[in-house]
Amino acid sequence: MARVPYLEVADLSDENKDLLKRPIWLTKALVNSPNAARAMSPIGQYIRYGSKLDPRLRELAILQVGWLAKSPYEWSHHVKLGLGFGVSEADVQALIDDTDGKSTTLDETTKLVLKAAREMTTGGEMTETTFQSIQKAWGNELAVDLTLTIGFYNAVVRILGTLKIDVEPEYQPYLDKFPLRT
Repeated sequence: MARVPYLEVADLSDENKDLLKRPIWLTKALVNSPNAARAMSPIGQYIRYGSKLDPRLRELAILQVGWLAKSPYEWSHHVKLGLGFGVSEADVQALIDDTDGKSTTLDETTKLVLKAAREMTTGGEMTETTFQSIQKAWGNELAVDLTLTIGFYNAVVRILGTLKIDVEPEYQPYLDKFPLRT
């Protein structure tokens, strides 16, 4: 159960009603502080719509964060979103297997992105070798965008966990299909 109420459009002042144009439970909780919700939104919008990062790789990096953080909300939402951005069900299983050190058919670029997300999530930063590999392959802009994406979603999973945001019923099937390990 969430630690703050899930607010509805009717609960908000007229100038803040636009904050619930995507009425997922995370947003409904964040609007308890409208200014915080408004401040957080542009980064997420940039990551999804402004970055030149390949959408499939972006979603896999976010999924890696959600998997490692054992965040049911993040994981279920981005399994669904990822499937719309080119992530296959085989990719999701391969992410799980790669995290466990098992052999996969993932290409080297995808493995590098997952490694970067694992390093930032578990150790707080990418190693020099990993960052240099990404920088060499993609240049500075995409290296920064990947770093921002992973860092932002590490913040998101901590917000989700602390506020105890529930998984909406329509996202539960994704969690059921690819359950997190406890």
